Amino acid sequence: SKSRSWQKVVAPNDGTMSSGYDGPSSINIIERKQIAKLAEHISKTTHFAVREVERLLYFYKKRLPQKDNKKMDRATFRDILHEQFKMTDDFLMDRIFRAFDKDNDSHISMEEWIEGLSTFVRGTAREQMMFAFVVYDLNGDGYISKEEMFPMLKACMIKVSTEEDPDEGVKDLLDLVLKKMDLDKDGRLSHSDFETSVSAEPLLLEAFGPCLPTTEVAEHFMESFQ
Repeated sequence: SKSRSWQKVVAPNDGTMSSGYDGPSSINIIERKQIAKLAEHISKTTHFAVREVERLLYFYKKRLPQKDNKKMDRATFRDILHEQFKMTDDFLMDRIFRAFDKDNDSHISMEEWIEGLSTFVRGTAREQMMFAFVVYDLNGDGYISKEEMFPMLKACMIKVSTEEDPDEGVKDLLDLVLKKMDLDKDGRLSHSDFETSVSAEPLLLEAFGPCLPTTEVAEHFMESFQ
């Protein structure tokens, strides 16, 4: 099971260090001290305890494809989303990667990994709203436009529709979404439109496709890091 596989990553605490991690041997004492220092610092601004941050960072290090890689690449990150969070939509997994990758260098640093996970698995309602907005705001201009909504809604529609050309259905759905969420009636969704709509109707949080794990999946992921 998944929980057993995670136990290989995090061994029981033997009292020698706060993370309780006893391998792999490729993580030397200097790296361990660096991780402990980073965990102490970054835990103050996330929803994780120091011990959880340390274990998540060891997992991060173990998943790096090569020893000389200092940061996590897109392919590795997508594998984790698929394996651990049951995500399958390539487009949305790429958008989640971009939401984690705050400095846009096409890699996830250790800090970005922890800060992103903090919102992804334990974020407040507002943090997760803003995360979803960033995922859906494809060009990063602060609005979700009709042009951005259409392909995301079409991808959702294709999964449940048997029609050969779902475009007409997508247009109808787009009109419904705008009627429900476009509060200032300017033909696009602002941060304010999105936040107000989702606060009133939480099911609208992932209106344009799944970009966050369910509570059950998130809790299961974190079990072995506590």
